[in-house]
Amino acid sequence: MNTDVMFSSASDQWATPQAFFNEWNALFNFTLDVCADAQNAKCERFFDLEADGLKQDWSLEVCWMNPPYGREIGRWVKKAYTESLYGATVVCLLPARTDTAWWHDYVLPFAKVTFIRGRLKFGTATNSAPFPSAVAVFYPPRCV
Repeated sequence: MNTDVMFSSASDQWATPQAFFNEWNALFNFTLDVCADAQNAKCERFFDLEADGLKQDWSLEVCWMNPPYGREIGRWVKKAYTESLYGATVVCLLPARTDTAWWHDYVLPFAKVTFIRGRLKFGTATNSAPFPSAVAVFYPPRCV
């Protein structure tokens, strides 16, 4: 695999490291991977590019989301927040871009954030990512 493409703006796909996913799955028992393809899906049920997870209903699911890290990432983070209002729990693996509008508009006020120590190795890469990562969890509102 050519990792030069993976670590450049030529690709916005960063396959979730399996061991990392396993740790979070042990905590949440995911039912749906909302941004995947047949090669990198982490759940039996997933939305691929053709299904377009942005157009699907995630309500009442426990979702894993490792979105494309390009210009559309803000739309994915907004969708995660919105779906949580309808009962979804959405666990998002994100680049820790704390200076972005999407971070300030959705992650900071609404998600529980865990910053990842060190840099992840995505997919089959031999080198770590050139950016820090965080996990943002959007929980459904509690009923009173």
